[in-house]
Amino acid sequence: MKLYSYFRSSAAYRVRIALNLKGLTYEYLPVNLRQGEQGAAPFRKINAQELVPVLADDRGVWMQSLAILEYLEERYPQPALLPQATEARARVRAIALAIACDIHPLNNSRVLQYLTRTLGASEEAKNGWYGHWIELGFAALETQLAADPATGPFCHGAQPTFADCCLIPQLANARRLPVPLDAYPTLLGIEAACCALPAFAAAAPSQQPDAA
Repeated sequence: MKLYSYFRSSAAYRVRIALNLKGLTYEYLPVNLRQGEQGAAPFRKINAQELVPVLADDRGVWMQSLAILEYLEERYPQPALLPQATEARARVRAIALAIACDIHPLNNSRVLQYLTRTLGASEEAKNGWYGHWIELGFAALETQLAADPATGPFCHGAQPTFADCCLIPQLANARRLPVPLDAYPTLLGIEAACCALPAFAAAAPSQQPDAA
């Protein structure tokens, strides 16, 4: 199993967490997004979208982080990263999608580069854009998770799920700006529970071979 990754990629971070939680070993293949390696011909042949992560195994080549998480869950069902009940699975997926589809795309590096290089936004304006969408998304998540009895030490109950695989990278992203996080005690409590687990600690950007 091979994982094409970049240490700071939130999407790749999600997959690293899931692989670690499931106890799966893999070869880490760095793709330097800052140097444009994702747009070079060798990687474009692997993923025409020019994005990480990409997971390659004996059955094929898989793109898009949440699709990869679903693939891993179906092929390696234990330990489970989705709860058994249909309603609970829907809740976990909704939290994961709120992060991966509503928050993350708006502060993805490609979007931020377009703001500055193409639209001429200042660094201050770019950072304001970045912070606005993170704060809007986190405020909604904080309200939702704090009020829901299904929330436990993790986003859903007492075990990490897809939702935690998405939340922790997004919190790490927010800290890089930095975006103030004191207003989100529920999210920070979940982060503390996750980061106490070796699977999350080993997936952190600072622990990757290409960390700089």
